[in-house]
Amino acid sequence: MKTPKLWLVIPAAGIGQRMQAECPKQYLRIDSRFILDITLSRILGAAPFSGCMVALNAADHWWPDTEASEDRRIQTCTGGAERSDSVLAALLALAEQVADDDWILVHDAARPCVHPTDLSNLIETLSDHPVGGLLAAPVTDTLKKTGRGAHPEVLETVDRGLLWRAFTPQMFRYRMLVEALERAHELGQDVTDESSAMEFSGNMPVLVEGRPDNIKITVPADLDLAGFILSRF
Repeated sequence: MKTPKLWLVIPAAGIGQRMQAECPKQYLRIDSRFILDITLSRILGAAPFSGCMVALNAADHWWPDTEASEDRRIQTCTGGAERSDSVLAALLALAEQVADDDWILVHDAARPCVHPTDLSNLIETLSDHPVGGLLAAPVTDTLKKTGRGAHPEVLETVDRGLLWRAFTPQMFRYRMLVEALERAHELGQDVTDESSAMEFSGNMPVLVEGRPDNIKITVPADLDLAGFILSRF
């Protein structure tokens, strides 16, 4: 039986409004390198990927200045308005190259701190699983549910015992993921990550525990934190 290949998909069409920067957050720099370059080089260097598709904004003019633009393993396509649109666009752009049972790992462009050990553990754990899964970490903070308003009051303390923080990469079979995303789009179902699309299609992903420092850069303060985490690897 043919061994399924690994393919990497990076949705990078977002504009990162919460960063309040002059460019999308994936093109901000840590130690003089674009975040996107750090992310791509770290993850591509940690597993035997057959290729990578990066979904870019139609108005993106930063990509030609990246290190990644010179990497022959990496292809690009035009992404969409939402993350799921970009992921689906990348998957369809790969259609002539991948097999239905090949593994697709989708990873956030602005999540450069994923550890190679976590990536290896994810791939090994899911290698024979019929659906796939994602890196995640148990919630450790006390969680409060509130009402709405400028100064919301606590309504209750939420039991965190069964709650996990979803990370990336998220790893699923090519055909199953395409069909799950297409079905969610057709039915108008909002999906915030690949796992939620798979869940909506009735396929239950596996949670693979990873390091809690696999942070996603979202607000300006995250830049310094990511730089510190990367300096410790």
